[in-house]
Amino acid sequence: MSGGSYYVPATSKWPVLGSLALGVMMVGAGMVLVHERGSFLLLLGVVGVLAVMALWFRDVVVESRSGLYDAQMDRSFRWGMGWFIFSEVMFFAAFFGALFYVRTFAIPWLGGEGTKGATALLWPEFTAHWPLLSPPDPSVSGPGQVFSPWHLPLVNTLILISSSITLTVAHEALKEGKRQVCRNWLAGTVLLGLCFIVIQGVEYYEAYAHYGITLEAGIYGATFFILTGFHGVHVIIGTIILIAMLARIMKRHFTPEEHFGFEASCWYWHFVDVVWVGLFLFVYVF
Repeated sequence: MSGGSYYVPATSKWPVLGSLALGVMMVGAGMVLVHERGSFLLLLGVVGVLAVMALWFRDVVVESRSGLYDAQMDRSFRWGMGWFIFSEVMFFAAFFGALFYVRTFAIPWLGGEGTKGATALLWPEFTAHWPLLSPPDPSVSGPGQVFSPWHLPLVNTLILISSSITLTVAHEALKEGKRQVCRNWLAGTVLLGLCFIVIQGVEYYEAYAHYGITLEAGIYGATFFILTGFHGVHVIIGTIILIAMLARIMKRHFTPEEHFGFEASCWYWHFVDVVWVGLFLFVYVF
């Protein structure tokens, strides 16, 4: 209900349902990875998450189009989106931290370097080198080879950097009231996002089919798929959000003064692009 100058949204069931759908999806994913079964739960969770996203977006759009939001609500949205992106920064920082720990400390220790170099006694034949193609434990098979950063990874980097540029042009066009220009550049951004997803899928196929890079391929395979996989999920989510923004632009939902839904999607997309630059540098290049 609306009281004074602050709109209080009605009680929503979507946070609870979204949490349940995410839980089912993660349980299914864990079962697939560990027991090689649970595909139905994984699929059910993914469908549930997408359904909750669509229905929750619908409710927010209806509230916005009803004129229920004011300046205070806009500030709440901005703070909420800012803290959400901060949580995402911490999410990826944990995985980058694991990668840096392994490369900077664990592998040199196993090779006999540093204050904990005595661990080299476990596998005296081990040679510390990254990327780790030959794990110290002979029961673990490393990847056959690694990707050259100057082929598909470079193409995807150029695609995402270009998508940030096209999205910025679309945002500026919207602020100037140039709706058709915004629509066209936003459609280009969506197309670039889809191209990234397809190329990432091709790279994953190549990794499993020809490079021997799998989740079981030692620490290199594990960190490769954790970092690039979670980033890929974020690109898919971001592309879905941009498609929703494109549909709203075509329905003339935003104005040059009031378009935080569009602006928030830009924040998210630019964050995803910055993460990929870090991945390109520290997973593929160095």
